[in-house]
Amino acid sequence: EWLRPVIAAHVSALTHYPDSDCAALAAAAARRYGARGEEIIAGNGSAEILSVLPRVLGKPRAVIPVPAYIDYARSAALGGMTVEPLVLREDEGFRLDFAALEARLRGDEAVFLGRPNNPTGHVCGGAELRAFAARHPETLFIVDEAFGDFVENFDSLTRERPANVLVLLSLTKAFAIPGLRLGCAVAGAALARKIREQLPPWSVNVLAQAVGVAALEDAEYLVQTRRFVREQREALAADLARVPGLHAYPGEADFLLVRAAAPLPAAPALAARLLKEGIAIRVCANFQGLDARFFRVAVRTARENARLCEALRRASGAHPAPAPKRRAATLMFQGTSSNAGKSVLTAALCRILRQDGLCVAPFKAQNMSLNSFVTRDGLEMGRAQVVQAQACRIEPEARMNPVLLKPNSDTGSQVIVMGKPVGNMNVGEYIRYKPRAFEAAKSAFDSLAAENDVVVMEGAGSPAEVNLKRHDIVNMPMARYADAPVLLVGDIDRGGVYASFVGTMEVLAEWERAQVAGFVVNRFRGDASLLKDAHDYVRLHTGVPVVGVVPYLADLGLPEEDSVTFKAEKSHGAHADGGKVDIALLDLPHLSNFTDFDALRIEPDVTLRIVRTREELGRPDAVILPGSKHVAGDLAHLRASGLADAVAELAREGRAEIVGICGGYQMLGRRIEDPCRIESDGRPVDALGFLALSTVMEPEKTLRRVTCRHADAGLAVRGYEIHHGRSLYDESLTPMVVREDGEVIGVGRGLVWGSYLHGIFDADPFRRWFVDRLRERRGLAALGLVVARYDLQEAFDRLAAVVRERLDMGQIYRLLNL
Repeated sequence: EWLRPVIAAHVSALTHYPDSDCAALAAAAARRYGARGEEIIAGNGSAEILSVLPRVLGKPRAVIPVPAYIDYARSAALGGMTVEPLVLREDEGFRLDFAALEARLRGDEAVFLGRPNNPTGHVCGGAELRAFAARHPETLFIVDEAFGDFVENFDSLTRERPANVLVLLSLTKAFAIPGLRLGCAVAGAALARKIREQLPPWSVNVLAQAVGVAALEDAEYLVQTRRFVREQREALAADLARVPGLHAYPGEADFLLVRAAAPLPAAPALAARLLKEGIAIRVCANFQGLDARFFRVAVRTARENARLCEALRRASGAHPAPAPKRRAATLMFQGTSSNAGKSVLTAALCRILRQDGLCVAPFKAQNMSLNSFVTRDGLEMGRAQVVQAQACRIEPEARMNPVLLKPNSDTGSQVIVMGKPVGNMNVGEYIRYKPRAFEAAKSAFDSLAAENDVVVMEGAGSPAEVNLKRHDIVNMPMARYADAPVLLVGDIDRGGVYASFVGTMEVLAEWERAQVAGFVVNRFRGDASLLKDAHDYVRLHTGVPVVGVVPYLADLGLPEEDSVTFKAEKSHGAHADGGKVDIALLDLPHLSNFTDFDALRIEPDVTLRIVRTREELGRPDAVILPGSKHVAGDLAHLRASGLADAVAELAREGRAEIVGICGGYQMLGRRIEDPCRIESDGRPVDALGFLALSTVMEPEKTLRRVTCRHADAGLAVRGYEIHHGRSLYDESLTPMVVREDGEVIGVGRGLVWGSYLHGIFDADPFRRWFVDRLRERRGLAALGLVVARYDLQEAFDRLAAVVRERLDMGQIYRLLNL
């Protein structure tokens, strides 16, 4: 991941000639390979060094055990050397025969050896080769360790190097930078000086030198590379062995030499067939010692290796492996920042695809939000995926949001996995837990992908959070697991959206950049045709197109994903419109489930104000205390801000209706105890004292969908419970909200009441009854009938119509391979 930053940091240096001595690079190579600086030769790839060797070796003969890298013989022949191949025996696995080699040595030769050998991958022993070279001091040994970085526990001859050994090294292979070209060699100081004199000046450019220094110091990358290559090579070799007619030779590099026999065709015909399927193999017929039966394959990812083996099985005429379970097409929205609009766009695409007749489901591996929901089977999940499921016209399931984090402090959260709490964790604890969380997320995704045509995925925050990328489980790692093209969403309303696109791409690793298939400009106000130059610039800079410009959509009528937008809303002072009722919603530091009150916003005769200070409260018709993830902390906030006293004054006057939902309901009581320290330090807390109610926090969380009856209204209300508290009330209070099973989950007295029922205001008849009661106390006539329907389905259709028009849906379907 350091490659792009290193190159970017040295672009300005391209106005200068590079250091012709490659001093910094040579010093780094000397440290890495255990040599002296004067023994290091740097070149524009090791092939450049190889090409000048015959001119300075002073040896008329080149002995080359074959099969071997073709350029050994080519360079030797061009340099006037007589090339003498030593054909290794196939029945011995093409392993180096030291006795046969020794019989060829006279002292006037250079021996070219690949270690590991290309194309066999065989590595001759370091100790054996050192001893052999020591017995033949007049022979010069050119040992090519270009692929040595792929071999675990590799014994490089750069250390304890015999005087008559020159070691060729490559950085372009292990660090995957063949287009940059960088290699070096280690030799005796006198020979190294002669070789440097034959190389063109400034052959190693500024960028290659800078990258080389960084690469030579990055040992951890090579450790990871060797482990990955070994694991995938062993798995690939085992799979190839199960293909009729194939024999893979054991090797230790990042490739395997394979021999094909009946029922498979010869390698050239096989290569032509595979190429039609988008798979390239290296036919080895032009390697001396091999013929048209042989080919070489690279070790790639598990998915690519499996694809190769499946294609080879088909080519052999063998029955293919059992078809994998159906896997949905995937697409993921990620953002340049939080609140860029990816949740809404995910919902929009879900509805569009559903309208087009596809079975579609939403998915977000990990959500951080206090805005949660209870599924039909009593599991907890984030509200954003609930909304997206509604856009798909399917029942929300915890699989759609397998990991939910509910912050309960500045540094800690309750962690919910597959709908059930697994504990409260601080940041460090959760980072250690994340591998388990990721496994749960992948399992949930696999299950959804097996049942649907499309899974529309959502990321979190930004994939460019460099402090979080190392343990990210929701953005690029999840996209890679799901094989999901990524659309990066930017909010142009904030400004700097194109710089955000370019900047995000700049800090992504190459594999992450490869996941990004397009950009979406969101919340644009104006003529989109004016953005063409900006779009051209972004594509020129990143190679990625803008696939849509979505306009600013006010009053969508859809619940927000989290409290970012809610917290950003301006608070308002006393409302003076005599034609509307005034409802004050108290903002809390740990406010949860703020979407409980979205339905009140659609009523034409209601002003819903967010209130954060005593001065703003005024004299509303109703005050709502919302849910809270930290009731004790939010009670302290209400007292410190003066809002507790102001609400108490309104309660004493008996004019304003005081309503508490969930945590707000607990605040209306007299006392809250938390002996298990679910939300607090365990000390009892005095609540506001408006109701004769006491609450005890319990470890087992109540999670259920319920249907209730509101006693005063005589109307059915539906919603869900999410709480740790168990509240007890005395006989002076009236049961207000009663479940179908008879359990009381809300009580009140006079104009003060509360309930554990989230979503109570979503029911149109009850909400109108509630508003009409406020109207009457204000001296206004009750309307007596429902005037606004809280129907998200119409909102989804409106959203889908706009987004369908503004996204390049042809490109979207191509990305989905549909």
